[in-house]
Amino acid sequence: MTELAQKIQRLKNKRLDYGVSQNKLAVELGISRQYISEIETEKVLPSESLLHDMEIVLERLNPEQSLEMLFDYVRIRFPTTEPQSVIENILKLKKKVMLHEDRAFYSYDEQYVFGEIVVMVSHELEKGVLVEMKGKGCRQFEHLLLAQHRSWYDFFLDVFSADGVYKRLDIAINDKIGLLDIPELAQKCRNEECISVFRNFKNYRSGELVRQHEKADMGNTLYIGSLKSDVYFCLYEKDYEQYVRLGIPLEENPVKNRFEIRLKNERALHAVIDLLNHRNVGETSFSIINRYIRFVDKDSNQRRSQWRINENWAYFLGENQRSIRLTSQPEPYTFDRTLNWLARQVMPTLKLAMEVDRLNQTTMISDMLDYAQLSDRHRKILAQQTLPVSEVITP
Repeated sequence: MTELAQKIQRLKNKRLDYGVSQNKLAVELGISRQYISEIETEKVLPSESLLHDMEIVLERLNPEQSLEMLFDYVRIRFPTTEPQSVIENILKLKKKVMLHEDRAFYSYDEQYVFGEIVVMVSHELEKGVLVEMKGKGCRQFEHLLLAQHRSWYDFFLDVFSADGVYKRLDIAINDKIGLLDIPELAQKCRNEECISVFRNFKNYRSGELVRQHEKADMGNTLYIGSLKSDVYFCLYEKDYEQYVRLGIPLEENPVKNRFEIRLKNERALHAVIDLLNHRNVGETSFSIINRYIRFVDKDSNQRRSQWRINENWAYFLGENQRSIRLTSQPEPYTFDRTLNWLARQVMPTLKLAMEVDRLNQTTMISDMLDYAQLSDRHRKILAQQTLPVSEVITP
């Protein structure tokens, strides 16, 4: 079977799996049902452009959600110099399982760490205690929330009860089918087809060459708004990022693009209040986007303010997306980062040394292991890795 025939068969199978009739697909594409039938029976050879449009339309008709939303960065400051109340009453973790370090970022004096969940402490009340969870930290916290029988909303309410100040909140929208075309949106910015209160945007093409024989291209990142402002957006091709970072083939990555809403200070606070009032992350997120940017199609016969909204952008913002619920992707704290470092940096040298031991009939490596001592830090990490979650969270 040729590559084209395989692609046509895959699209046909997808149409049947989604319960989409030939007539429904034809109407959405603006072609006849007979033409769809002739494509699927290979009586005609469709263009690559039409096959691409078929893929997009079928995914729009996918009975499962094509988008998912999750919190991807949380930073909150508490007006106290005592970390225990924050750790045990807000995060609901046992302080004794946290790894203590006499250093911290943002000029804080010290910090307590559990995986990627970080609690920074200052001796100055003005700076207080700062909780920071980046992407991986949010996933690990969701694992703990699950064990605590809490939700993000419960956590946010506890933050308010402790007079926590929201410094940053990122909401990530994962585009699993390619509804967003980042290079096209970047081009629209250059063509002044992005109507926005923001005055600037930046487009970067980064990463490695991918599929050199098929598609020599690089991942695109588009920033809309100033990185120094209290609200800006970051759009990037997630599948390229995962290919460069982890070597995951593009076709195997479950997320094609990511749209990040990055909110700071008052903007973050207002978003959390809206989330708590309505418990509808889809409505909150798309309302923020719609307030700040709109992609349109240029029409030389109309004033710019009257240009029609781009069809793909309108679908991305559409009512079907407003009902999206908050996605939880809980992940336990693992030793993967250290193991990956060992695999890349240490194992080749260790294997060499072990081979020298074998050939020379010596015991250098086993002797070094026998004499090696675990520090308090190592023992704390060992406890974090081996304790059941019930021993980590507060009652």
